[in-house]
Amino acid sequence: MSESAPAPTVLTLSADDAGERIDRVLARRCPEFSRSALQRWIEQGRVEQSGEVVSRKTKAVTGAEVVIQPAPPEAMSAEPQAIALQVLFEDDHLIIIDKPAGLVVHPAPGHPDGTLVNALLHHAEVQGGVDPLRPGIVHRLDKDTSGAMVVAKTPQTHERLVGMFQQHSLERAYLAIAVGRPPQSIRYETLHGRHPANRKKFTSRTDRGRRAVTELDSIEPLHGSALVRCRLETGRTHQIRVHLAEHGHPVLGDPLYGKSIRDPELRRAATELGRQALHAAVLSFAHPITGEAMRFETEPPEDFQNALRSLRRD
Repeated sequence: MSESAPAPTVLTLSADDAGERIDRVLARRCPEFSRSALQRWIEQGRVEQSGEVVSRKTKAVTGAEVVIQPAPPEAMSAEPQAIALQVLFEDDHLIIIDKPAGLVVHPAPGHPDGTLVNALLHHAEVQGGVDPLRPGIVHRLDKDTSGAMVVAKTPQTHERLVGMFQQHSLERAYLAIAVGRPPQSIRYETLHGRHPANRKKFTSRTDRGRRAVTELDSIEPLHGSALVRCRLETGRTHQIRVHLAEHGHPVLGDPLYGKSIRDPELRRAATELGRQALHAAVLSFAHPITGEAMRFETEPPEDFQNALRSLRRD
């Protein structure tokens, strides 16, 4: 017997939505769906406004009821794969991983396997959450960001960790090489939403979005840049990368938010690194089951260290 279709999502449009393209309104109002999925469902005739099938150019109407009927999930599964993991800690409830740069966290279109989830399923039984492609996953690091991650091994642990992330009760700090001369210490508190022109990007330059807070401290001046520590109060997608880039100090090597670099020494360091210079260095929290205080600190990997050495003044 085939799986039942996902339940439809129903929403009523407001005066703030009126006149805007329906695909943009839905991308903003329904963050649980990706913009590409919404556009695909619109093209498939799975979205209606006031009982009429919409197109991407349909304008939103105040008070109209919109019904989104998601397509059944694509056939994809997460299978165990023998991929090496650097385990910092493990018990019956959770596992802490030092994720290398280049490793995608979970299967998705374009990355059906070879992910952290595939490696975890080979290493241990991880459970929790409703998405079979993301068992145990409670937060993510971008593919080319390295560092500490926690993964749940049981549904109870997963539920409690999700609550802790929602309440911002964990300490998370990242090391980054920021281009230019960022302030010695600053707090960025902005809204955070999808970029209106590039669906792969996010932006803080919006009047609609979720609250995003990053505290930055400069640690060491470097050639044309600085080593900085970024503490997250919230954990929005690409949050640090957006905050640094949109305040004039993009993460070195960031292919999405960075700009062309004129300085040859800085450009060479970015090219040799080949990714954004961002590392999740600190993860600290109370164990969700035992209550034990836990703290994990990891050193940046060798490629990050090489970039630091090449940019140090001495």
